[in-house]
This record gives sequence, C-alpha cells and structure tokens, in this order.
Amino acid sequence: METERIKVIIVEDEKDAADLLQQYLLRYGEAKSVEFDVRRYSDATSFLSNYNNSADLIFMDIELPDGDGMTAVAKIRERDNEVTVIFVTNMSQYAVKGYEVRAFDFIVKPVSYSNFSIKLAGAVSVIRQRTGKDLWISNKEGKTCIRSSRVKYIEVNQHVLVFHTLDGDYTQSGTLSNIQDELAGEPFSLCNRCYLVNLRYITAVKQFDVYLGTQKLQISRPKRTGFLRDLNNYLAKGC
Repeated sequence: METERIKVIIVEDEKDAADLLQQYLLRYGEAKSVEFDVRRYSDATSFLSNYNNSADLIFMDIELPDGDGMTAVAKIRERDNEVTVIFVTNMSQYAVKGYEVRAFDFIVKPVSYSNFSIKLAGAVSVIRQRTGKDLWISNKEGKTCIRSSRVKYIEVNQHVLVFHTLDGDYTQSGTLSNIQDELAGEPFSLCNRCYLVNLRYITAVKQFDVYLGTQKLQISRPKRTGFLRDLNNYLAKGC
C-alpha cells in the first residue's frame, strides 16, 4: 500500500506538549499508513511569517508567548480558507469562538491518544475530500498522475476523454461511466452526456448553462434535475 502524505504544522510553545503531538502523529501514521510531514513553531510570529499556504492540517495552541492562537488563525484565514485547524487548549470555553475562524475541532489538554486519534481521523477524512484522489492518465506518451481536485471537468468525444485541469489538458481513451466509477465519492456530476463537472469549480448556473469561471457548459434537460440536486447537496455540506 502506498503511504499517504499529509503536511502538518504544530504551533505549541511547550516542548513536551509539541513532542507528545508529534509522537501521536507517528503512532497514528504507522497504524494507518499515513506519513505526516511535520513542521513546528513555538510562537505565533514565526508561524505567520513562514506560512506559505502549503499545510493540510494545523494543530494550534491557543495560549502563545507572543499572542493567542485564535488571532493567528484569523490572520491565516485571510490567506488560506482551506487548511484544517485543530485547536489544542487548556480552556474548553474557547470552542465556540473557534468556529468563527472555521476551526475543525478542539482537543483539551492533557491530550490522550484515544481522543487525539478520533479527532485526527475526522480531520484526515476532510483533508482527503479536499485534496481528492490520484488519477492515472494513460496515452501514447506514457502515464501521468493527476489529482482529482485539480480537474475542472472531463469531456468525452468519440471515446476520447479530455481532462481539463488547472495545469492543462490531458487525454486518454475511455468512457465517462468508467471515470464516474473511479471518482465515486468525489464531487463530480454529469451536466450532460458529454461533460462530467467538478462541482467545486462551479461559479454560476443560469437556466441550462453552468459556468466554471469563463468556461460555459450546456446542461441537458434529462440531466438538469440530477445535476442541480448534486450541486445543492454539495453546497449544503459547506464544501
């Protein structure tokens, strides 16, 4: 089984507490075949100055020597709306305020592995949904691995699939039905028999047209009801 990689930042001024979180990550990773790439900061200033929007998960202590973690995360949210945040704190009363900065969850100190692993499992599930899954594109040029989260839509024309991604277009032979099976659980829906659309990139729907930025695709009458249902369900999840 290929090891999954997740980028984690721990912001914690107490060395023993940070060591414990990292030990728990290692323990969970060994059990679940997940590799956590961990960076650590002991204060809010160094964390904010070095943050480059590349983390998947942040464990944030609320009480820091140069400020509070809640304020630090609020500043991060100005740059990064997607990173998953778990606060680690001695004070559970901060929980309500944490949702203002879209915290995923809280862990109250002292941290037990049992509680930690439950919260981490939930966070990993959210991260997987956000980052998508690997898709291998095979054609005469060879094989290329792309992430489903970077695919805007997939087009079929005479048994040739075109994957329109943020990084360019990729082609291979195949059918949309087979790709739908491969993307089960991912936020994709058919707007007509030729286009499988990634719902996360939709910017507007007008009558029988769906917009992905400046790109306009037609919604067929037979697919419209199911397509709008899928979109509404996706939006209802707050994705």
